[in-house]
Amino acid sequence: MVISDEIYGDFEVDQVIEEIIMSKPIQRLKGIHQGGASYLVNEKWNVTRYDHSVGVMLLIKKLGGSLKEQIAGLLHDVSHTAFSHVIDFVLENKEEDYHEKIYDSVVKNSEIPTILAKYNLNYEDVLLDDTKWTLLEQPAPDLCADRVDYTLRDMYVYGHITIEEVKRFLENIMIFEGKMYLTNIEIAEWFVQTFYKEVIDFFMDPLNIYGYDILAKILKRSLEKNIVNFNDFLGKDDDLIRKIKLSEDKEILNLFSKLHPNVRVKEDKENYDLHRKNKLRMIDPSILKEGKLIPASKLSERVRAMRNIAYEKAEKGMYVRILSS
Repeated sequence: MVISDEIYGDFEVDQVIEEIIMSKPIQRLKGIHQGGASYLVNEKWNVTRYDHSVGVMLLIKKLGGSLKEQIAGLLHDVSHTAFSHVIDFVLENKEEDYHEKIYDSVVKNSEIPTILAKYNLNYEDVLLDDTKWTLLEQPAPDLCADRVDYTLRDMYVYGHITIEEVKRFLENIMIFEGKMYLTNIEIAEWFVQTFYKEVIDFFMDPLNIYGYDILAKILKRSLEKNIVNFNDFLGKDDDLIRKIKLSEDKEILNLFSKLHPNVRVKEDKENYDLHRKNKLRMIDPSILKEGKLIPASKLSERVRAMRNIAYEKAEKGMYVRILSS
């Protein structure tokens, strides 16, 4: 099986990877939008968990990661519920890790263990301890395949960076003792800037904040009214919307009427209708110097300045004024 990806190019993948990709758990991710409510207020914000999951797997493969780590990368988001992190706002879960809490259960009760067993792979060994996969996951603020892919993918698809910039960045990723590092401070500064475009400018875009707020209210009321249950969140975005709308609940349909691409909002700290703070996400890529990995923030005033600005914005949160809904 050959996979063509707009970020990484064409790759031939192993048969076990092909079978996992074609499985129901991974195919479901085609109907789960990475940005949660974002596609409902801007149809161009349409990257899916499938796009990202395949991308993480390919990046790990590109960097020389083992087959097991590629599988772990492909399946790392398989437990994301409909609308991704919106469920965390429904549950007021500040860690935004609901999908991690249900990961073991989702995997165990799927066809994934059987598929892996066909290839003499134990799902518990491959999937239930991601600390062994140092390319896939690293504690913030380090680089890892997960953070790199969602940053590059979103920012490229949404028109904030070029494919030439992406390729140049990828050419400057190296591996030292199982961890990613960058070859020079200039490319580190570029990625830091791009990452904060993602987690500050995009995640905290007033329109995104508005979309999350309305959709979280819809989902919360639908749960309270027993229109849906938590099992329904293990389906696709559009299927969950369809079930909720079929209830014809007037309160909820009224909320849905406020969720569309023609909404007009703006940031307004003085006269705002809603305020939200996201999970704090920071980045500090390492550079290899004299045999040691050094955080870019120790080498670049620009990186330190960008970090401080991003931290301040994240701590204050976004104040949104609704102009028309």
